[in-house]
Amino acid sequence: MMASPYTDLDRPPLSSRGLERALVTPESLWTRIDVRAETASTNADVAAAAMRGEPEGLVVVAERQTAGRGRRDRQWTSPPRAGLTLSVLLRPGPAVPTGGYGWLPLLAGVALLEAVQRVAEVEAGLKWPNDLLVGKGKCAGILAEVAGDAVVVGIGLNVSTRADELPETTGLPATSLKLAGAASADRDPLLRALLRGIAGWYGGWRDAGGDAELAGLLAAYRRGCSTIGREVRVLLPGGGEIRGEATAVDGDGQLVIRSADGGTHRVSAGDVLHVR
Repeated sequence: MMASPYTDLDRPPLSSRGLERALVTPESLWTRIDVRAETASTNADVAAAAMRGEPEGLVVVAERQTAGRGRRDRQWTSPPRAGLTLSVLLRPGPAVPTGGYGWLPLLAGVALLEAVQRVAEVEAGLKWPNDLLVGKGKCAGILAEVAGDAVVVGIGLNVSTRADELPETTGLPATSLKLAGAASADRDPLLRALLRGIAGWYGGWRDAGGDAELAGLLAAYRRGCSTIGREVRVLLPGGGEIRGEATAVDGDGQLVIRSADGGTHRVSAGDVLHVR
């Protein structure tokens, strides 16, 4: 038998009805918000819905995810109701060419950063291409996957996760908003702010034909990206690596690196194993 969602009063359940009342409106991107007590993977659920022809705007939120994945099939786990685990269904075409879809995880990152700063009132930054950093730790990850002619964007954010509940990591240590001293660890306003932010940025980006600079998205990402200006080591498939200073993120969403010999390298998220 599944445990009651009210056994931990610091972690109340989310309400599908309340979220839909606030976010599913005639002018909104969002068409349906499905809060599930438990699922294996919200990305897999939304991808399956996309292949069945579900229209753009579906949001699946899991109070507990049992088989979540990050980039390169890394595991993402969280205790029940300790974080926000969700995936959204987007269909950018034909307004945006498929070559521009790589901006979607970066777009979600900007929306997540803004929501966390506004609601939780913590200092945060984006680690290119798909992490949210709070303090010196990783607080969230983003994963985008193509499903037919749709794109599924998944987000996992540690909200009230306690120190003894954090997963072990091979790179940066994990953290949560609560551990970072968040003014609020209430998931409901965080989720509302995040979804409104995604909808706003996505609408402008799509109206601009996927031009991140024209939509203002490129400037917003650069402002929030803590990778820019740092010395980085980029691990590539096959064992290669690039070392140098990350100088910019370009209009295609690629990280621009200046190596010690003065050379300039551009790497896309799909070509990278890890950025350190």
